Amino acid sequence: MNIILLQTDIQWQKPNENRTHAETIIDTLPQVDLVILPEMFTSGFCMTPSDIAEKADTDTLHWMQTIAEKKNVAIAGSVSVEDGGKYYNRFYFVKPDGSYATYNKKHLFTFSGEDKEYAAGDERVIVEYKGVRVLLQICYDLRFPVFSRNRGDYDMIIYVANWPTVRIDAWNTLLKARAIENLCYVAGVNRVGNDPGNSYNGGTVLLDYMGKTIVAAEDGLENAACGNIDIQILKDFREKFPALNDADKYRIIN
Repeated sequence: MNIILLQTDIQWQKPNENRTHAETIIDTLPQVDLVILPEMFTSGFCMTPSDIAEKADTDTLHWMQTIAEKKNVAIAGSVSVEDGGKYYNRFYFVKPDGSYATYNKKHLFTFSGEDKEYAAGDERVIVEYKGVRVLLQICYDLRFPVFSRNRGDYDMIIYVANWPTVRIDAWNTLLKARAIENLCYVAGVNRVGNDPGNSYNGGTVLLDYMGKTIVAAEDGLENAACGNIDIQILKDFREKFPALNDADKYRIIN
């Protein structure tokens, strides 16, 4: 599977401009299977969702479906949405035929007050696309390995993020840890630029199941990094090195 990780700057609370900007970049890209955008790519990491949240399954989702169909590509990223009177940081994974999966961020970033404005999801979401089973995760989820522990049910994790420069070493380290401990590919897509509270330098990367870099975006700049994952190579490695079979048995009690 060929994947583009789109490391963009995000204009603060300007969804139309951000969608247009992303589409302009996507139009210049080669044909691939999947394009991944950052967390809250239409607004930035905004803690006043009443100002920017979209109704569920409307503006940005329809835009993603249009892009997916036009380009024959899957497209992924998270958006602030209002659904049933609650706000969610919602990850959309949209396939070329317009079908889609959603994941509501489970681990809300209390340090910024996200837990006071958004409702937490409680479902672990895996989507299958072109023979690849993909676990959907958002930013702060990266710090909680139990929730994302591979039960033999996925091949790649996607983390979309607004992860600030001041904590970027944690981002770099934890992405590698998640790849190694779960014997899976990891795509981490972060933004660049500034919002009213933080600066961001990227760190967007695609890792293999040993934590080795397949491709990385250039830090501090908007750019698209294109890399390939091979599921057969992953399966062969898991058969030769069956560490997942030795994992501790447990269950999560909410």
